[in-house]
Amino acid sequence: MTDNDADEVVHQRRRDARMPLTDKVLGAIGLAMAAFATFFPWYAFFHQDQFSSPPLWQGATRDLPERPGRDVVSVSPLAMTDTDKETAAAIDRLTTATVPGLEHQSAAATSEPEAGLEQPFPEPSGFKLMHVANGRALIEDATGMYIVRIGSVLPDNSRLATFEERNGRWVMITSRGAVYQAK
Repeated sequence: MTDNDADEVVHQRRRDARMPLTDKVLGAIGLAMAAFATFFPWYAFFHQDQFSSPPLWQGATRDLPERPGRDVVSVSPLAMTDTDKETAAAIDRLTTATVPGLEHQSAAATSEPEAGLEQPFPEPSGFKLMHVANGRALIEDATGMYIVRIGSVLPDNSRLATFEERNGRWVMITSRGAVYQAK
């Protein structure tokens, strides 16, 4: 590099040279977009009726059609706008966990569900031992086949306690003491 490089003259466009048409068009589009972005929010603010979403329906209530009730579908009394005084008095406006119509039962009938708690749970579906290899077992029940190992939870909610070989066949012993033999 020489010192003369700094003195090199760079030719610039003359003032009387014309700007290309594409530059003029792009400049005009940019100015138009800037003007739109500036003034449109104010237009929308002053003309809110043109830009608001329409209401779903006018009024707060609606009348149900006058027809007899169906057996399958029941309508809440709160949804009925044309109720008589007797129905309006019967409506419980306090939300509770009570079930209407159970007031007439005796105290002995209400204690009956407690006796039902002693009812045993249904037996879990059985499973069978299919194969044992490398400390794991293949078991099958109604929902599919599973690979389990010692400590795994079995379909009857017990745990696999151990494997043993009895009379040349593998058996699986659960935490409840149940013994399953490979078929």
